[in-house]
Amino acid sequence: MKIAVVGATGLVGTKMLQVLEERNFPITDLLLVASEKSVGKEITFKGKAYKVISVEDAIKQKADIALFSAGGSTSLAQAPLFAAAGTTVIDNSSAWRMDPTKKLVVPEVNADVLTPEDKIIANPNCSTIQMVVALKPLHDKYKIKRVVVSTYQSVTGTGVKAVDQLMNERAGIDGPMAYPYKIDLNVLPHIDVFTENGYTKEEMKMVKETNKIMGDDSIRVTATTVRIPVMGGHSESVNIEFANDFDLAEVKEILSKAPGVVVTDDVANLKYPMPLDAHDKDDVFVGRIRRDESQSNTLNCWIVSDNLRKGAATNAVQIAEYLVAKHLVGESVEA
Repeated sequence: MKIAVVGATGLVGTKMLQVLEERNFPITDLLLVASEKSVGKEITFKGKAYKVISVEDAIKQKADIALFSAGGSTSLAQAPLFAAAGTTVIDNSSAWRMDPTKKLVVPEVNADVLTPEDKIIANPNCSTIQMVVALKPLHDKYKIKRVVVSTYQSVTGTGVKAVDQLMNERAGIDGPMAYPYKIDLNVLPHIDVFTENGYTKEEMKMVKETNKIMGDDSIRVTATTVRIPVMGGHSESVNIEFANDFDLAEVKEILSKAPGVVVTDDVANLKYPMPLDAHDKDDVFVGRIRRDESQSNTLNCWIVSDNLRKGAATNAVQIAEYLVAKHLVGESVEA
């Protein structure tokens, strides 16, 4: 496969290359694409040096798949150009997620919606991805009515500038600010911009994307998204109300067997998911699984995942793997 990585020098682009290498994705030609200022820069992949090329050069070379992580405005402008050249784009920005003509995909949940005609495929928001991986098998069994989620999100979700801000603050160094306030020894109940209803865009993404990915608009979702001074992954406290009652042991068994989920739930031995444990792993970790004693048919749990991997890079690569496995891209489609 001829693969392009657009935004190859960024946090997520770098992680995409790492994941492609680790998973031994079948690459015959690799095109590394970034902004004009990075053209000519060298990046090593599997021991070989590749020069960063321009968008125009990459489009001409007609990649089978382009993994995009270059921001929404770049994606809106450039993804259609790749698609017009026959390349299947998997986009990590928010640009196409709620477009009714585009699929929003988490492979463990809804990869079966993909067809050869899908030339721009949206990768969901990091906090939504990890939640729906855990929700889907429970929805299939008990039918979810309502979800209340509070997130505890890593600074890596904002990017390099936020990581630098945190580390500068820890070192007592003045530097550029990614956030309106100090992040070290602090918590910001504010991710993305505020909207007219008082929720942030991040919170509304979790609401709308969950319905679209799960293919069920009847699931009511409310979210509070919070930035905390950690690296390694996002954590979520999730309260799930079902239409039907459940057995706690069965819930744990269902989650244990669910693709992409690891249950870490042994409170007697203080075993529960933490960002430190999720760092650089592809799984979604679920623990603190317990019945909500204030309301019938309702479950509490704690969900943790590496936001740069399953929340971004790995999910995109898994979509690409599915496209290849099902012969939805490449010469077999054209034939």
